[in-house]
Amino acid sequence: MSYEVLGITVLWTFLYGYLIVASIDFGAGFFNYYASATGKGHVVQKVINRYLSPVWEVTNVFLIFFYVGLIGFFPNVSYYYGTALLVPGSIAVILIAIRGSYYAFHHYGHKERHRYQLLYGATGLLIPASLSTVLTISEGGYIEINGSELSLNYGTLFTSSYSWAVVFLAIVSVLYISACFLTFYAHKAGDNGAYTVLRKYALFWSGPTILASFLVFWAMYVHNRVHFEKMLDAGWLFGLSILFFLGAVYLIWKKKRPGISFILVMLQFAAAFYGYGSAHLPYLLYPHLTIYDSFTNETMALTLIGSFIAGFCLLVPSLYLLMKLFLFNNEYVQGKK
Repeated sequence: MSYEVLGITVLWTFLYGYLIVASIDFGAGFFNYYASATGKGHVVQKVINRYLSPVWEVTNVFLIFFYVGLIGFFPNVSYYYGTALLVPGSIAVILIAIRGSYYAFHHYGHKERHRYQLLYGATGLLIPASLSTVLTISEGGYIEINGSELSLNYGTLFTSSYSWAVVFLAIVSVLYISACFLTFYAHKAGDNGAYTVLRKYALFWSGPTILASFLVFWAMYVHNRVHFEKMLDAGWLFGLSILFFLGAVYLIWKKKRPGISFILVMLQFAAAFYGYGSAHLPYLLYPHLTIYDSFTNETMALTLIGSFIAGFCLLVPSLYLLMKLFLFNNEYVQGKK
């Protein structure tokens, strides 16, 4: 395996970690507001808050690792994406800041504010929608290059079927992943009321998720035929993803093994995520930028790989300790401490 492929694989793994952890967080924000607005807040909010309290501070660690590593391994990325993503990136940063303000007011304030919950729920959908712009732009056709100047064609971006299909998939995937995890979490807490409500959410959002996946395939066929054909070559991964999806939905529907069902959800997205990523290689921005013509020097690459491995070895035990002490501690989950 070349340094280029090893580097992008490490980064893709961190991005996958962010996909799962952040999806649970973002979806929990939406469900927190939605349940409150529909009169079911008292049923599910205890479970949601018990999950969020020890976790929200570490959600963005994976994203920070990814972006720092991306610029370190592939310096030319900043030239191609920096200007083009100035507006979408700024919007995402503002939304993350708004989301952080909710945590401050909610966890350290004295009163529950409906408008804070609204902002919390809205940002849970808008942040993944804005971040998904990066994957959309990477397919080519949205950035215009005029000499040394680059610009993002917003007209093409906002009228593209592929762009909207990706946004739709990003939003419904967040809600599906989060609902499946919170279903498992409510079951572990022994909270039957929350389990019943969240299980319905998980089953409901499973349909739009698989529909959005097929819409992205169709939109990819229209927008970038080369990438679509390479995705067909990795079709076995997408086939596995569908099987994992069916297994997860079956277990949730039958009210069996919610923990196993969420593992299947993670495997579902892992198979699809790595299938998409492998088909996208060697391009970072089609057709202008590849992992080979923008890679850093060998010394820097070895240093970054070593740093990321060390960071990963530090991050995984920390997350394990966090889960052991809080998320999967029976007394904490059940609200006894």
